[in-house]
Amino acid sequence: MTSTKPYLLRAIFDWAEDNGFTPQVLVNANADGVEVPEAHVVDGQIVLNISSSAIQLHVMDNECLSFSARFSGVEQDIFLPIDSILAIFARENSQGIFFEDSEDGLEPDPEPTPPKRKVSAPTKLEPKQKSKRSASHLKIIK
Repeated sequence: MTSTKPYLLRAIFDWAEDNGFTPQVLVNANADGVEVPEAHVVDGQIVLNISSSAIQLHVMDNECLSFSARFSGVEQDIFLPIDSILAIFARENSQGIFFEDSEDGLEPDPEPTPPKRKVSAPTKLEPKQKSKRSASHLKIIK
């Protein structure tokens, strides 16, 4: 089954652009295949502005996000495998999606286990009392 992550990335990107916000991605710069300017990496992560006015988008598909951008006046090609993207959010209000880092080898349970309920003895039901009205008070009008 295809991951939902690239679809959510595109959705938040479109939402941010449509509302005049600046879409940004938080990237694990140490992930395999990531090509970013090392001078801008802090603690193994980098935040990149991916707004249409800041980059020249090459690809945003189910496998990667690839674009050209200027860093200190020098144009550079950026390549981000989808798995390396940790979050996408709007700079102005920080609304977006933060993804769980799956590199720790832990995958979420496909079906969460429901909490256990305390079992109690069944209660005896009282028989229903007949209502005072046995026939409907509504009439059919033609």
